[in-house]
Amino acid sequence: MNKFLLFLLFLSSFSFSQIKGTVKDKDGNPLPFVNIYIENTYIGTTSNELGKYELNTTEKKNVPLIFQYLGFKTQKHILNITSFPYEFDVTLMEEDFQLKEVLVVNGENPAYEIIRNSIKSKKTNAAKTDKFEADFYSRGIFRAKDIPKKFMGVEIGDLDGNLDSTRSGIIYQSETVSKIKFQKPDNLKEEIIASKIAGDDNGFSYNTALNTNYDFYENYVDLGINMVSPIADNAFNYYKYKLESTFYDDRNQLINKILVTPKRDKEPVFEGYIYIVEDSWAIFGIDIDIKGYRIQQPILENMKLTQNFSYNSESKIWAKNIQALDFQAGIFGMKFTGKFTHVFTNYNFKDAFEKKTFGKEIVTFAENANKKEGSYWEENRPVPLTEEETSNYVKKDSIQTIRKSQVYLDSIDAKENKFNLLKLITGYTYKNSYKNWNFNYQGLTNIGSLSFNTVQGWNLDSGFSFRKWNQETGKFTLISSTFNYGFAEDRLRVNGRFYHRFNNRNNAYISLSGGSAISQFNPNEPISNTINTVATLAFKNNYMKLYNKEFAEINYGREVTNGIFANGKLLYENRSALFNNTDYSMIKTDDLYFSNDPLQPDNYTSVPFENHHVMKASLGTRIRFGQKYISRPDGKLNIQNDDYPVLSFYYEKAFGASNSNYHYDLISGTVDYNKTIGNKGDFGLRFKAGKFFNAENISFVDYKHFNGNQTHVNMMNNSLNAFNLLPYYSHSTNDAYLETHIEHNFKGYIMNKIPLLNKFQWNLIGGFHQLNIPNMKPYQEFTVGFDNIGFGKFRFLRIDYVRSYQNGYQGDGVMFGLKF
Repeated sequence: MNKFLLFLLFLSSFSFSQIKGTVKDKDGNPLPFVNIYIENTYIGTTSNELGKYELNTTEKKNVPLIFQYLGFKTQKHILNITSFPYEFDVTLMEEDFQLKEVLVVNGENPAYEIIRNSIKSKKTNAAKTDKFEADFYSRGIFRAKDIPKKFMGVEIGDLDGNLDSTRSGIIYQSETVSKIKFQKPDNLKEEIIASKIAGDDNGFSYNTALNTNYDFYENYVDLGINMVSPIADNAFNYYKYKLESTFYDDRNQLINKILVTPKRDKEPVFEGYIYIVEDSWAIFGIDIDIKGYRIQQPILENMKLTQNFSYNSESKIWAKNIQALDFQAGIFGMKFTGKFTHVFTNYNFKDAFEKKTFGKEIVTFAENANKKEGSYWEENRPVPLTEEETSNYVKKDSIQTIRKSQVYLDSIDAKENKFNLLKLITGYTYKNSYKNWNFNYQGLTNIGSLSFNTVQGWNLDSGFSFRKWNQETGKFTLISSTFNYGFAEDRLRVNGRFYHRFNNRNNAYISLSGGSAISQFNPNEPISNTINTVATLAFKNNYMKLYNKEFAEINYGREVTNGIFANGKLLYENRSALFNNTDYSMIKTDDLYFSNDPLQPDNYTSVPFENHHVMKASLGTRIRFGQKYISRPDGKLNIQNDDYPVLSFYYEKAFGASNSNYHYDLISGTVDYNKTIGNKGDFGLRFKAGKFFNAENISFVDYKHFNGNQTHVNMMNNSLNAFNLLPYYSHSTNDAYLETHIEHNFKGYIMNKIPLLNKFQWNLIGGFHQLNIPNMKPYQEFTVGFDNIGFGKFRFLRIDYVRSYQNGYQGDGVMFGLKF
């Protein structure tokens, strides 16, 4: 069957190819990603990794075909084609670089003057291509090597047939064809005409023109962090330049080949070559390396970015038509490689676009974009597939046919669904993969849930869950129950939950839950079970304060319109106070645990609130200004606009309580703003404010509680939503409040300039936190610290030094955090 499919692919390729051939060097080695285009047009293609190319054209007579490759002489060939397909092979010769022209003047390499001219001219050159329409082709491929059968005890398998017997193979391959409209700096309108994923005939590729605009005319190139362009306004602060050679292209234009090297290794900088056209000072080509540690991605070893530009003598524009991004990465002995190829053709440069050309919807898919036949791809794919890529499509499509069949899925489920008595203790899962549902029982020994607190002592969970989903529509249903038993308390609590998501376009959902549970006074649960267990058993610091509730809740939410999400909730709670039931610890000490009263730690007899019940209704909304989105057949992907803050508003009303004094109204809001400031790091800000009404005598449970910390450990990476040294309930209020959290992560901006210290690759972070409530002086924290701490590829640690003030100095401490 595979041979037959390969034969069909060969026939379709032969039928639809126009001009085709192979590009090699003088030694017969194939040249990949050669820029091939028809002179004075934006009709072009590139060769694949084996040097093979295909170019579709209807012209036959006097077709001027340009072959351009960095480091090799540009060739022009006039083709007179008698019939299609037309075979034309080319041998490119290495450039005869004019080294004798490279002269040092007044102790300075002439590259510096060329770069100065490029910087002066970049606005002019950039403006020539600031508005255009074009055809766009994207291809992505990822390979894996030396993948273990198990990782940290978890079975990896063959990754849906992607790994061979050597634990290597192509794990992802996809391509798209689209039409784009673009206006600098970031206005995009793209319609994906065709989309293809190996092994997924219903898949829609994520390859789009979005985030492929690596524009070196801008001061910064966004690669996760802002990299300094070699022709940025301040480029001389970061780079050294050397004019290695010059050569003339086919139009007798002088091209300068300039070696770019960093002044300081650890900064967000490139290294490699930039090719500049004499007199116009436009970019002729880019061939640079991106080290993983320079973009703070240590798992990434290296990326190579190449760009080729073609010239149109009629428009006098150098336009990027080929872009390739290769990468190598690795961790734990596993190795990964990949490549993205982008081809821009049929440019139509515009003076202006019509109004409303660009909107919030930036990417759409044409109907049946994922159903294109092989003949379509052979006719419209500008870069021919290699034999490896062709056979991978055939292999993955064949595997998909088998592995999506009911017979195969039922056979796999039958093996994994086998039951034995031991699973009554360890847990059991029953799956129906063909119908997309499963049932799970957590077992009697759910060790992952085991924790300790002074109310329950040792406690752990068990429970059942049922899940059913539809990947195409995003519909998802979960029915679950949790059984929690506290050994010292000798009490079982049971609750259940129903959750249903209607779709993945507006993400409408409804949830219902109810039962009995134990809860922290602060519903944000600032103390995790793990940290509390360690703090309690090892240091006898039982900071977690708990109460019991029997509850019922219904919640509904959805995106009302693009950028605005709203939800409403109705809640009933019957609350009762709890006492400590154990004094067990792992350390030998006569110190007593604090009581379970959050305000009176030495009060072991009375309760922090009287038993009562209450009902609450709440409405909330989140507004993301300028939000853009991708419309996919399988869902809507939102893209936040960092130019604007995110606003959240919340209204809560308590009523129907057993004590009318517990009725109140609460209005609150949040402002979030995050912004990358050039190459100087990431700035973050959060304001939270609120006001209670008619709340003088409400239950302490309903107070506004703030996310404090007394453990000196932060596992949640929530530096803009928590304080570092604030006691958990010392500032709880039933009046007005204002929280301010500000932080700036310099992302190496300062540290990478300091000799010796820059070798650590740490990021300096500064922060400020303030809490204002009535009748108290503001509480303030000033922080300074470092993240990205670790060694080699493992950099998960963050350390902060904190000083707190309230009507004078209060104290200081060191915070330890983990980020993943």
